[in-house]
Amino acid sequence: MYAEERQQAIAGLVTERGRVAVTAVAEHFGVTTETVRRDLAVLERAGMLRRVHGGAVPIGALAVVEPALGERRRTRTDAKRRIAAAALAQLPPAGGSIILDGGSSTAALAELLTGDRPLVAATNSVPIAARLAGAPGLTLHLLGGRVRGTTQSAVGESTVAALTGLRADVAFLGTKGISAEHGFSTPDESEAAVKRAMARAGQRVVVLGDSTKLGREHLVRFAAVPEVDVLVTDDEADPALVGELQRCGVEVVVA
Repeated sequence: MYAEERQQAIAGLVTERGRVAVTAVAEHFGVTTETVRRDLAVLERAGMLRRVHGGAVPIGALAVVEPALGERRRTRTDAKRRIAAAALAQLPPAGGSIILDGGSSTAALAELLTGDRPLVAATNSVPIAARLAGAPGLTLHLLGGRVRGTTQSAVGESTVAALTGLRADVAFLGTKGISAEHGFSTPDESEAAVKRAMARAGQRVVVLGDSTKLGREHLVRFAAVPEVDVLVTDDEADPALVGELQRCGVEVVVA
């Protein structure tokens, strides 16, 4: 295979998988890792991908534009329902407490909380609070703060301060990006601060993220990989990326 053909094939892999590792590409094409790094450099200069530590991601993977909640709730709905159903196994026993982050995947989980298991729930999400307000057997705490229109969730110093006094059995968090190097990330600093406080408040931290989030790195990290106990994702997740996370100590549940 000529270098140009290999480079085009690598670009196709990056687009298809969302992320590739240098070592995996080298093995796939039977070349050295140094050759792969040179290929990635050529492709990056051509604007076909972006190099990151240990590999490459699509040119738009390091995104700063954050889609609105309504738009996110209309995408990957089947995968998010399966993720939410699998996440039910992470709930604490009856009488336990949970924190629910704002987001489309955590909203899907909230829709499955039928009240058959008495729980105490705290959330910063206005839509999730509205969904759970009438649920029998569930005691709801709504965290206050400035509500961001994009996510319809409370953020800011008062939200973070409220979380510093909480200790829940399980914190369920959403994420915009997941990578072994950068951890769990989101584009907005204020959202990241609240997620960070939620992670500190949970005895166990469970992140719900569909497979499109794997290999993406956003501006602000809210949790390093070892700070998360469980990631629940869907069956389209790249096995190589899943393996990287598992080697970092995260339990990955594939729905």
